[in-house]
Amino acid sequence: MLEVPKNPVVIIPGVLFWDTLYGSMKGAIAEYIPKERIAIAPVSFADWVGFPPSPEKSTNRVMKKIDRAVREMGYKFPGEPITLVAHSGGGTVAMIYLLEHPFQEDIYHPGRRVGKMITLGTPFHTHEYYARIKTDFIFTHLRPKFFEHYPVVSVVSDKYYGKYNGSFVEKACFKFYESVQDDGNVAGDGIVPAKSCFLEGAENVTISDAEHLPTPRTRWYGTKEGVEQWIQWL
Repeated sequence: MLEVPKNPVVIIPGVLFWDTLYGSMKGAIAEYIPKERIAIAPVSFADWVGFPPSPEKSTNRVMKKIDRAVREMGYKFPGEPITLVAHSGGGTVAMIYLLEHPFQEDIYHPGRRVGKMITLGTPFHTHEYYARIKTDFIFTHLRPKFFEHYPVVSVVSDKYYGKYNGSFVEKACFKFYESVQDDGNVAGDGIVPAKSCFLEGAENVTISDAEHLPTPRTRWYGTKEGVEQWIQWL
């Protein structure tokens, strides 16, 4: 089996997904590092939506849960740099958490607690309204020096091609990709176009056989087969 670093890991759910959906990812990563060194940030569906609905504040609610998980893991393994593994839009929330700039009046200072971040199907380039709140903030404050403190590996699959006049699956992918960027006739993971995840300054990795949604009977980023394709960057 491939040897990977044994640093503590905190898994961060994607937008509109919650912590219990990531048990399979935790189990798959536990094939490589001890399970007690892996935690899932306790993010709920309500954190993303708000009550009453306030999706524009979702980043603040989720950052609070990320910070809680990072601090708890830091207490368990003091002095060991934590690796964040963030899925989908959870990756842009995690990036804001690491930037250490006030976002809607909230700021965190993870400092040396975090050593690196891996994002899985995270679109850093998008025209979707609520996602743009995050990405515009990121590109306002992101500087090359950031990656010296927090190396980032952006992983995305190019398994599905979008095509306006294609098959049912190709048409569906086209619609999803078009909602993220202008052109839907591109490759991606079924929900997010691959090129929207390419981030200057990060190590950009394209894998061939993973799907975006953490649903049953799919080979998504968090299944055993999905994890095998990116675990070497842990």
